[in-house]
Amino acid sequence: MSGLRALTTRGRSFIGSGLAALMCAFFLGEHDLLRVGVLIVSLPLLAAMVVARTRYRLSCARRLDPPRAEAGSEATVTLRLENVTRLPTGLLMIEDTVPYALGARPRFVLDRVEPRGIREIDYRVRSDLRGRFVIGPLSIRIGDPFGLVELTRSFTVSDTLVVTPQVVPLPHVRLSGEWTGGGDSRTRSVAAAGDDDVAPREYRQGDDLRRVHWRSTARHGELMVRREEQQWQSRGALLLDTRRYAHRGEGPRSSFETAVSAAASIGVHLAREGLGLRLVTDQGPEHLTDSGLSWSLLDTLAVVRTSSARSLEYGVAALRQGGGDGLIVAVLGGVTVEDAQNLARIRHGNMTGVAVMLDVAGWERPDLRDGQEYQAAQAALAGAGWRIVRLPAGASIASVWPAAAQRGRFALSGGGGS
Repeated sequence: MSGLRALTTRGRSFIGSGLAALMCAFFLGEHDLLRVGVLIVSLPLLAAMVVARTRYRLSCARRLDPPRAEAGSEATVTLRLENVTRLPTGLLMIEDTVPYALGARPRFVLDRVEPRGIREIDYRVRSDLRGRFVIGPLSIRIGDPFGLVELTRSFTVSDTLVVTPQVVPLPHVRLSGEWTGGGDSRTRSVAAAGDDDVAPREYRQGDDLRRVHWRSTARHGELMVRREEQQWQSRGALLLDTRRYAHRGEGPRSSFETAVSAAASIGVHLAREGLGLRLVTDQGPEHLTDSGLSWSLLDTLAVVRTSSARSLEYGVAALRQGGGDGLIVAVLGGVTVEDAQNLARIRHGNMTGVAVMLDVAGWERPDLRDGQEYQAAQAALAGAGWRIVRLPAGASIASVWPAAAQRGRFALSGGGGS
């Protein structure tokens, strides 16, 4: 029955023509027409029986190169098919399942795979949209040489391609901030100052004698050892404004996608400089794994979507709970003066605050720039010591990022100050 259900249009036409010939032969008494009718009906039935009884055993593996791709770039998908039986296959029509965002479904035809034979097929996918896209399962259509029967069989294996935001290399900008960690002293300070400025302590039972600081021992008249050292790590937070109403435009060129790309570029840049980073949105903190911070950040930003929130209160609360952050970088859409004031109050002491402010009006109308609300929000943040980086429509985050080193000044689209 599975073979009969797999009859193609040609196969059904053969059966219909054969039955018509048999009826005509019966009523007209034409024996030659009867033989022709039997032959025409027998061909698709025999093909269906052969295809249905086919016992091909194929194994399938899929490889993605790379498994993560930036939006707008290509990835190569390699299919590896192996015939694990001792019988050669017939005609195979292969179709892989891909989401519409990655393009049309790839289709291939394999004429014959010898026993224990292996075939590898490559095709490329490309997406301008971020996200996690499931590729697979692979389906194989087995047909007869006459095209009368096609039987579809599918594998269960699928793979996931992660399309991350575009990451733009940023110039090095010196950002001061607090250092957090543990231990008795700061390793980096010791390395910079030398042994003369090491703060020693008294010798304790069990201390390694190789840590004895002889100059301090002679000065104090008792055995002194160097304090236990521990690597310190700078900590920071990255705030991304995902509120739907705070952004303008649609698709890959919208202000929201620009903000996500800017956050990804800044996060990767800071992570490569050794910053211990955490990601916060207007919905609260996002979980990032400790290992492979850059990849974890990109994986999270690959699937971030706009929210229905109207304020930044949850994001501000999550930043305030951080406490030990020495640096906060906020990538903001259209913010109100109240939002800016709440965010401005987070900065304290030696903390460095950088506000990357998108001029979202430019995404809606290129002739609209620097609205009163936008300027008032800038003034509120700059008055609290935040560094303002303006990001107009059409500008690259790399061109304006040097303004992050300037205290209390606004960056222009070319990266200068005004």
